[in-house]
Parts: sequence; structure tokens; C-alpha cells
Amino acid sequence: MEDSNLTPHVLVNCSKPNVVVPKSFIQQGKIVLNIGSDATDALVISNESISFKARFNGKSQEVYVPIEAVLTIYAGENGEGMFFENKVKDLIAEDKEKPTFTILP
Repeated sequence: MEDSNLTPHVLVNCSKPNVVVPKSFIQQGKIVLNIGSDATDALVISNESISFKARFNGKSQEVYVPIEAVLTIYAGENGEGMFFENKVKDLIAEDKEKPTFTILP
């Protein structure tokens, strides 16, 4: 993506085990991470995980994301990218497992 002057972002399901991200940036169980070379240090992408150091509110923090927790990889500028359908199905299933309440009159 960066070869095309686009900024790679990943959407992460933070409810998966072993995800290490700044908790204060998690919204509705997910976080969007800029994994571009200008935003990260020591970026390692493998078949098992994505890991790097990045600054959040000026403080350097370690980030670790197991591949199973990656929902999408997309360009920040236009939203185009790869959508991992099986990951979204897992997320929908997790939402369905949550209890629902009905208010009775």
C-alpha cells in the first residue's frame, strides 16, 4: 500500500486473546491501528502476528496483534482493502451470544 502512497490500517477485534493495545483507544471492542512506516517502529508482520512500537498520546507503547484478531486491512485514504469474512462472522457470533433484555409494560 505504501508503494502507492496509501496508509495501511488494520481493524482489530480486541476481545481475542493475547491482543496488546492501548486500552484507552479501544471503542466497542475494536481498535484501528495505522501500521504505516511513519507511524511505527520495529514493525514485524508474520503469519502469526503483527507487532510494533508506536506513540499514543506521545508515549511509546508496544503493540501485539495475533493474526486471528485482524478483521480488515485497508487504506486509510480510500477505505479499500481486504475484509476477512470469517473474522467478521466470529464477531457477529460473539454479539449474538450477549444477553438481551426486554422491557415489559
